[in-house]
Amino acid sequence: MQNLKSREQSALRTLDDYSGSTKKRRQPTIGDFSWITPSTPLSSINLNWRERDLPERLRTKHVHRLHPYLGKYVPQLVEIFLRKFKPQIVCDPFCGSGTTLVEANALRIPSIGCDISSFNCLLSKVKTDKYDTRKLELEIKDILAKTVAEIRRTGIKKKWVEKEATPYLREWFAPKALFQILLYRSLIENYEHKDVLKIILSRATRSARLTTHYDLDFPKKPQKESYFCHKHQRICKPTDDALTFLSRYSIDTIKRIKEFSIIRSDAPVTIICDDARKVEFPPFDTVMTSPPYVGLIDYHEQHRYAYELFSLPDKRDLEIGAAFNGNSRKAVEDYVRGIGNVFENIRKSISDNGVAIIVVNDKRNLFSSLTERTGFTVEETLTRNVNRRTGRRGDAFSEQVLIWRAM
Repeated sequence: MQNLKSREQSALRTLDDYSGSTKKRRQPTIGDFSWITPSTPLSSINLNWRERDLPERLRTKHVHRLHPYLGKYVPQLVEIFLRKFKPQIVCDPFCGSGTTLVEANALRIPSIGCDISSFNCLLSKVKTDKYDTRKLELEIKDILAKTVAEIRRTGIKKKWVEKEATPYLREWFAPKALFQILLYRSLIENYEHKDVLKIILSRATRSARLTTHYDLDFPKKPQKESYFCHKHQRICKPTDDALTFLSRYSIDTIKRIKEFSIIRSDAPVTIICDDARKVEFPPFDTVMTSPPYVGLIDYHEQHRYAYELFSLPDKRDLEIGAAFNGNSRKAVEDYVRGIGNVFENIRKSISDNGVAIIVVNDKRNLFSSLTERTGFTVEETLTRNVNRRTGRRGDAFSEQVLIWRAM
């Protein structure tokens, strides 16, 4: 009981440390691309960054790390091409976690994002919304305080957990952590900034799963016993607590949203949660996107815990190139057809001579056959080396930046 009370006081004291306004930090010289203009030759721009050139803390600045997301591309890469082509309106038909939308807004460029995943659209919305940061901070602090107080008052209500939790949640979370998660969720409807609170809870839920510390990205089964941890090089235990993560990510969310609010513009952001093959897009003149790769990531499954928690509509069967479809010849053919259908649809809305910048690891040369059928022509293809990835997927690789023009 005393430990819980101390934790409550510690969490709220830490949150109070962020109650003042966030001061604008001095911009680093590394990663400063403000010198790029439409007249800058692409050949003069170095895209082959090493970890020491563009460290992770810069690649995940402000709201770009509000929530983990597999498959997002580097925001500085987006910034470079937005500065180079200076769109009137930019569209990302595979907006994912909202990288293009965030960077466009910071540069005062109106943007349109589309994604089939309801979680991706929720995350993109939270990143790009405009907030009264003081009011948001008070709500984040208040729901955390109420969660801690209720836990202290009632303890774990096992029957309530059994009633509220899905089979998936009961399998992947310790009873204590699951009660904390469900309790926080039950309070969200009392607040104005529901979407932000959902992202905080989703992030905490991801970290509180019964999995190894080194396998948060691709857990195959719940880890319920102690194990040798390859990350920490010692014996670790799976977590049974979500409150620590709720407190930590509450603090981090306040900080990151405040940081982005300094540079956020009033440029409109439109987010469409639908199939990009069929959406009637508003007019735009530029595409900036990183499409899914064939057979690499299941975008719905990576956030399964969020779909379970918030009863989000699951449209995984409409994913293009989903990992669960594999890499068979048929899967590749379906992927090429799906990507082609998206760009055929995009061509209806992009202005004549509009530009599409596509960042993709096209090692199978699948995109070369798409331009003619989709109404585009290849203007340039750039190759960049990616050798600064972190984590267990740290191998170096190359990716292409395809620059197409609408015919």
